[in-house]
Amino acid sequence: MKLVFASDSFKGTVSSEQTVEFLTKAAHEVFGPCETVGVPVADGGEGTTDAVILARKGKKVYVPVHGPLMEDAIAYYGKLSETEAVLEMAQASGLPMVPEELRNPLNTTTYGTGELVKAIVDAGFTDISIAIGGSATNDGGMGFASALGIRFLDKDGNALEGKGSDLEKVAHIDMSGLDENVKKAHFTVMCDVTNPLCGKDGATYTFGKQKGGTPEILDQLEKGMCHYRDVIIREFGVNPDDTPGTGAAGGLGAALKIFLDAEMKSGIETVLDLIDFDSLIENADLIVTGEGRTDWQSCFGKVMQGVGDRAKKHNIPVTALCGGLGKGYEQIYEHGIDSIMTTVDGPMALAKALDNAEDLYYKGAIRMFRMVRVGMKL
Repeated sequence: MKLVFASDSFKGTVSSEQTVEFLTKAAHEVFGPCETVGVPVADGGEGTTDAVILARKGKKVYVPVHGPLMEDAIAYYGKLSETEAVLEMAQASGLPMVPEELRNPLNTTTYGTGELVKAIVDAGFTDISIAIGGSATNDGGMGFASALGIRFLDKDGNALEGKGSDLEKVAHIDMSGLDENVKKAHFTVMCDVTNPLCGKDGATYTFGKQKGGTPEILDQLEKGMCHYRDVIIREFGVNPDDTPGTGAAGGLGAALKIFLDAEMKSGIETVLDLIDFDSLIENADLIVTGEGRTDWQSCFGKVMQGVGDRAKKHNIPVTALCGGLGKGYEQIYEHGIDSIMTTVDGPMALAKALDNAEDLYYKGAIRMFRMVRVGMKL
C-alpha cells in the first residue's frame, strides 16, 4: 500500500513538514510496514518558498535588500536547480515588516522585491516563480521595476522613487535600462486573486485598508493608480484592468505582467508543478491532505482543492484531516476530497485547541487511519 501525504500548514501551530512527520508515524502505527511519501505544500501564500525548497531539496540563498520603508533587510530565495528559483515578495516587501504605527501605503515600496529578483537573475537563473501575497505596498510595482532598471519619470524628467505617493506623478515610463538578465528570464506569478488594477474591486480599495490606508489615503492612491494605468495604456497600448490579477500585491501583478511579460498562474497549481506532484502520486492507493480550517473558501486556489483536483484526474481517493470546519465546507467534495475528519476530539475553546495542536493532530491521524482500515475490511 502506498500513501501520499500533502497537507497545508495549520497556521501558527503545525507546519506542513510536521504534518508529514505525524502522518507517517500514525500510518505505521495503524498499518504496520507500508510505503509512505510525504511532501510539504503551500498555496502560493506565506511559506510557499520554504515548502518548495523542502520538497525539491533546494537551498536557501540570502540577499541584502531594502524593506517596504527602504530600511535594511535580509531576504532569501530558493535555488531549486541551476536554472530554477522560487521567491515570495513578502520576504522583501511584506506587511509584517512594517510596524503597525508606520503602516501607510503612500510610503511603502516593492523596491526590495525587485532587488531580490535582480540578485536571482544575476546569479544566472532563468525560470523564476514568484509568490506575491502578503504585501505592505500599493505602488503599482513601480519600486520593483525601478530596482530592475526601469525608470518612472515625472513631468520634469526626474526619476521617481517608486512608492505609493508617486503613482499620481508618473508622466513617462522609460524601459531602456531594463536589466538584460531580466529579459532572458521567464517569470511565473503565483496569484489567485482576480482583482483588476483600478476600481472598486481593484488593488487600492480591496487591499489598501489592511495596509494602513485611511479613506482619504485610499482615495489619493486610487486617483494615482488610475493615472498610472492611463500612462501604461498610452505608452504600452495595454489596459491593465483587462487582465485579472493585475491588482494583486498593490499592483505588483500589473508590473510583472506588463513590464516582464510574466505568466499569471494559480498558486497551488504552480507549487504542485514545481514539486512534480503528478509523479509523486503515481500508483498511490490513498492521498491525505488537510488545512487548519475548511470552508467555502477552500475551493478557491487552496491546497485541498489543488491536491483533490489532481487526485481526481488519476482516480485516487483522498481523505483530509483538518483543524475545523466552517460554512460551505461540503463544497470541497466536488474537488476530489472523499472524506474529512477534524483533529479536535471534543468540545473545546479555540485557545486550548491551538495550544494542543500537535497532539490533537497526531491523535486525529490515528483515528483517521483506523477508519480507513475499517473500510479496507468491508
